[in-house]
Parts: sequence; structure tokens; C-alpha cells
Amino acid sequence: MELTLQNVRLTNLYLVFYHIFLLFFRVSLWVAAPFHAKARSWVMGRVGIFKRLRAQISPHDRVIWMHVASLGEFEQGRPLIERIRKEYPQHKILLTFFSPSGYEIRKNYSGADWVFYLPLDGPKTAKRFLDITHPELVLFVKYEFWFFYLKKISYRKIPLLLVSAIFRKEMSFFRWYGGISRKMAARFDHLFVQDPDSLALLEKIGLGPISSVSGDTRFDRVAEIASAPSTIDAVEQFKGSNPLLVAGSTWPGDEEVIARAIENPALADLKIIIAPHEVSSSRLRELQVIFPQSVLLSTFQTTGNSNAKILLIDSIGLLSKLYRYATFAYVGGGFKQPGIHNTLEAAVYGVPVFFGPHHQRFLEALALLSQGGALALEEGNDPGKTLGIHFESLLSNKIKLAQMGAAAREYVHTKQGATDTILDFIRKKWRFN
Repeated sequence: MELTLQNVRLTNLYLVFYHIFLLFFRVSLWVAAPFHAKARSWVMGRVGIFKRLRAQISPHDRVIWMHVASLGEFEQGRPLIERIRKEYPQHKILLTFFSPSGYEIRKNYSGADWVFYLPLDGPKTAKRFLDITHPELVLFVKYEFWFFYLKKISYRKIPLLLVSAIFRKEMSFFRWYGGISRKMAARFDHLFVQDPDSLALLEKIGLGPISSVSGDTRFDRVAEIASAPSTIDAVEQFKGSNPLLVAGSTWPGDEEVIARAIENPALADLKIIIAPHEVSSSRLRELQVIFPQSVLLSTFQTTGNSNAKILLIDSIGLLSKLYRYATFAYVGGGFKQPGIHNTLEAAVYGVPVFFGPHHQRFLEALALLSQGGALALEEGNDPGKTLGIHFESLLSNKIKLAQMGAAAREYVHTKQGATDTILDFIRKKWRFN
């Protein structure tokens, strides 16, 4: 009894801090909004949101709601949205984003009937949101845990799933102070995790009976993209018969490494496409300074400059299709950033993948390394020069190039099926027809 009372007190204390966090978060964004574009989008996107929700969603609509944090989580959830839409055509799909970087890019996504920002968590906010949207099924993707939304969904006995989740031992769920996190996780009817290590962690905190390994729905998504016929005329013209490096989601640290790599005289015939993580005019100007031989895609489409060696992508939404043309790929985020971006988009095409040293938190990167489909650079010892030597080696050894590419492709194709697993669970557990 004494331990239970202590747990209750700790949970109440955590809730006080949670309320303070929500207040601080809201105020800080309002303060930052006049000076920061993303903060401004976050704030303005939520102005009048309940009025807009009520105007568009009828009390008679049958709603399935998926919530994602940002663009990466959307791509994870997308295969599931599109399969649910086909399987339950009498329902309408509500898609919500937390981050402007996801919402602003996918606000016109045709696979959902409505796309909105998620109002910031709170007891009254969550109740009001659920009163208006009245979902019959709720799916949260990967990391999203909002205390009051989960509490209200659970109290209303609405089926609630977490999909493509991944857990690590350093997360709050597995710490002495993680009572409120464990309570949130326990609200779900089922937790679909990516790997056995995540399942083992959940079993240690008593959530094994509502958890299982489904894999990562991103594998289904990238395989779907790769199987669809797609051509980009300007890229085909730019590449010609040359070998091609596609560098995706790059940051300044990555670009410094690439610039150093292509100083290698053996790479004189190598063409390079760089798709930076941000395509603002200031970032593109920085890239044009680093790569004087570069041309913007929009300019190339007009002029068709045959002397261009480096193509800078100044639009969004092309990267997953660009990798189709690659001889090898470089995935950014591994230098001076917290972690690399999506390696699967490149690997699915049978392309050897390179990335920086900050990759340890990414299961697919570690798996690609272990299976021989990728190479990771190290921070010291001139990583740019090392990258150039790797490129030279692969171009001179077609067998090794093919072996690395085959290993990358094989890894992706053996990991498909998470979407089917989750849909099968939904079919067996609940009847929505």
C-alpha cells in the first residue's frame, strides 16, 4: 500500500511537470513565432482549428484517425493508411501532424480525407478534439505519446494502436522516474514494435501481453515506391552514361565530406546530385559556393547545361525517386547532426549506401552495415578523402559494387510485411464493416 501511494504521488508530481512543460512549450512557440518560420507555422496552423474541424467532419462520418509527428513518421504510416482506405471504404481517414515540416509538405495528401495539425495536448483539448472527430480506430506512429489524448481515447474504449514503434533502454519508460511514460504506453490496446529488443524491454515492464514484433512499415513503403515506374527526364539527361552519386538529406557537415571526396582525380567522370535537407534559398547559395560546378535542377530543366557536374535539387519530394539513378548513395545527417536520415529509400534500389558516424541509433543502418550493403565513415582521419577512395574502389571493382548493392536490396526485401501484420490484427480484433 505504501509503495502504491508513493507511485501515485510520483505520478501526480510528473503530471504537474507535464502541465508546466505544455505551458512552457506553448508560450515559447508564441514568442518565437514572429522570428522563426516553423514556430509561426506551428502557431498559425492551430488558430481556429476546432472551428475548422467541426465544419469539415460530420457527426455521421465514420472516422479512422492516424497521428504522426512529422514527415518521416508519415512515410512509415502511409502504407497502412492506404491499405486501410482500400479495406474500409465506408470510413474516412483523418491524418494529423504535430510538426510543420510534415504538415506543410503533406497537407494536400489525397490518401486522407482530412489533414490537420494536432492541437497541443491537454485535458479539455483532448476531450474537445475527440468529441468532434469521434474516431472508431486510432493509430499513433512510432514515438508519439500525449498523456491526455491517450487517456481520453482509452476511457472511451476506442481501439488504439502504436505502430512501427522502437524502444531503447535509456528511454524514460524503463527508468525509475518513468511512471507516467509507462502509464501512457499501457493505454494502447497493442504496441507493434520494430524489433525483438524493443519487445524484450516492454516485457520487463509488464507490457509483453499487449506487444508484438511487426517490423517497420517503412520497408513496405520504399518497396512500393521502387516498384512503381517513374522517370525524371532532367536527371536522365544529366546523368547520361556516367556513374552517379546521389547524396540525400545532406547537412553542411555532409557536404564538406562530399566536396573533399570528389577532389579525387579518379572521380573525374562521376556526376553528383545533392538533395539538401533544407531547400531554402540561403542553403542553396551556400551549396553553390561549396560546389562551384553546380547547377540548380530548376535551371538545368530550362538550359540543359551539358557541362554541369553537380546538380542541386531545389524542390522537395523527389529524393526517393532520385536514388533509382544512383551508382551509389550518400545519406546525410551522420556528421554533426544527431543521426542519419532514411537509408532504406536508397537501399531498396540495390545501391551501396554511405553515411557518417552518428548512425548507432538506427537499426536499418546497423543491419545494412552487418550485411555488407553499406559503409560508415569515421569522424577523424579525413573522412572525405576516405569516401573518395571508397568510390574509386567501387568504380574499379564492378563485382564488389554489385555485391554491395545486392546485399542492400536483399535486406529491404526480406523485411517487408509489417503492414499486413497490423492489418491482420485489426481484422481479427475488431469489426468495422
